[in-house]
Amino acid sequence: MNSLAGKVALVTGAGRGIGRAIALALAQDGAAVGCAARSSGELMETVRAIESAGGHAIALISDVTRPDDVEQMVATTVEAFGGLDILVANAGNGGKHQPVESGDLQAWERTLSVNLTGPYLCARAVIPAMKARGGGKIITIGSGMGHRAMPGKSAYACSKAGLWMLTRVLATELKPFGICVNELIPGPVRTEMTADPLTAKQLDTPELDGEWFKEPDDMVPLLRFLATQPVRGPTGQSYALARREL
Repeated sequence: MNSLAGKVALVTGAGRGIGRAIALALAQDGAAVGCAARSSGELMETVRAIESAGGHAIALISDVTRPDDVEQMVATTVEAFGGLDILVANAGNGGKHQPVESGDLQAWERTLSVNLTGPYLCARAVIPAMKARGGGKIITIGSGMGHRAMPGKSAYACSKAGLWMLTRVLATELKPFGICVNELIPGPVRTEMTADPLTAKQLDTPELDGEWFKEPDDMVPLLRFLATQPVRGPTGQSYALARREL
């Protein structure tokens, strides 16, 4: 339970769903956690839950699409806890379900901004702090749609495909510095995003027949595996909890 004692983690989208489950788990394992999200209400609940269990956490009101917010988010975490070892780039946008022909350009741009530019900005900001620690872990939260097309989900699928390539590029660039970069693909998870009736209907497709619909806590064992690998551990890899071929 103390496998991450002395480590510092930063989790985006930590106010609810997968991000909240990950932040709680990292704190339970001994890490101090910077919990980031755009709104304070749910985020403070995550921080209070960590602190009430004896852990250490701070709330970081941040928009991952804003460079200044991201730089401040990272700087505040480093200042509060003395460094940074783990980034979980979890904040995401499900995007609208719409064909390319009649798609909303603003919705497309917003989804790519959150799902691809956001992790890019976060990774860029944490690299100096991780180099100073002699290594680190960057874990991106990907999607099966980033590996396999689904009609009507062009923005989401393209953003996650780009994120997978970003993961591999970062892994190549950062390998000499002991920074491992890997993708975690949850597969379908019961969150507010998938609880939406339209989204739930979209997920009820032959391609997902027999798939395991998970709770956010089901991400934790694989996340722990990635967060605790040695400096010379896996990097540039994609790990999925899916039951179908990606």
